[in-house]
Amino acid sequence: MSRVYRIEQVRKPLENYKDIDAFKIYVSDSGLLCAKKNLAADEILYMTEELNDFKGGMTENYVNIQLSINGYRTYYWESERRAEIDFVIQREENIIPIEVKSADNTKAKSLKVYMDTYKPAYAIKLSAGNFGFEDGKKTVPLYAAFCI
Repeated sequence: MSRVYRIEQVRKPLENYKDIDAFKIYVSDSGLLCAKKNLAADEILYMTEELNDFKGGMTENYVNIQLSINGYRTYYWESERRAEIDFVIQREENIIPIEVKSADNTKAKSLKVYMDTYKPAYAIKLSAGNFGFEDGKKTVPLYAAFCI
């Protein structure tokens, strides 16, 4: 089986899960997003209390920008029991789930559900923590999202 054929086979399952009624909206400019939410630069730089309610969404938006710049089409996954994966991408013949956390000491329960169900080659967890690899999960610091 050729590599091109395998990649096309992976692309087909991704397309089959496309649900036009289930989507998240991201903006391509984080500055505009901050302006829309009336967030000042120092609130972002120093992660003030006012940002807590919006930190997760803003972090996801940042990661989406980085993935898009790197040429990935991003997908979103949600189970019937409300587990959700922030991004699912295709890298060559692999479908890779990506969980985004805005802190460093967080559990990724939904990522475990996805991994147990679909058995991906590996998964990626972006957080404020350091680089690592454990139990099939690559941990990548948020600042290095551009490396994916």
